[in-house]
Amino acid sequence: MSKSITRRDAFAGTAAVALGVAAVAVGAGVAEAAQPNMEAALANLMAARNALQNATANKGGHRQNAIRLIDQAIAEVKAGIRYAN
Repeated sequence: MSKSITRRDAFAGTAAVALGVAAVAVGAGVAEAAQPNMEAALANLMAARNALQNATANKGGHRQNAIRLIDQAIAEVKAGIRYAN
């Protein structure tokens, strides 16, 4: 006789796994502190990239180069957010 899994059972299992992962991450020193300035910079860079993507002309390659540089900056900000002192 098989037992059907209810939504409550599935949620409880998912919550238990999430709590276990969080406990391991904290125990391993992986927890990240809030970094509102870095997160704001990331959001602004993403907005700038979106604006450039929506621009109509390439401006002699300068638009595409700006997108490439913003992609680099986004990667650096994300690395900075992950960096642990």
